[in-house]
Amino acid sequence: MDGQSHGMEPHERILRSPRFQELIRRRSAFAWTLSAIMLGLYFGFVLLVAFAKDLMAVRIGGGVTSLGILLGLGIIATAFVLTGVYVARANSRFDDLTRSLQEEVTR
Repeated sequence: MDGQSHGMEPHERILRSPRFQELIRRRSAFAWTLSAIMLGLYFGFVLLVAFAKDLMAVRIGGGVTSLGILLGLGIIATAFVLTGVYVARANSRFDDLTRSLQEEVTR
């Protein structure tokens, strides 16, 4: 098939493709899930800072580091981990869907 098959431009065929719709749906759902996890952690941390000051001020070990500092660093680390999870999935499942979509459109 050429790019003009069925009277549609290639971009129109892509937008109407069920595989493209599936790719958009899966990618969006996954991104929203990871975003909700991160927002939950951030809001939980802020609530702890606001309402559990004594808990957040607890010193860890014999130094000056508090539980709040460790939890804050944990949230930053979690953001990096969740970004890695998204990239790993994008490079596997989402790329597979994209390749199959390209094959479908170029036929």
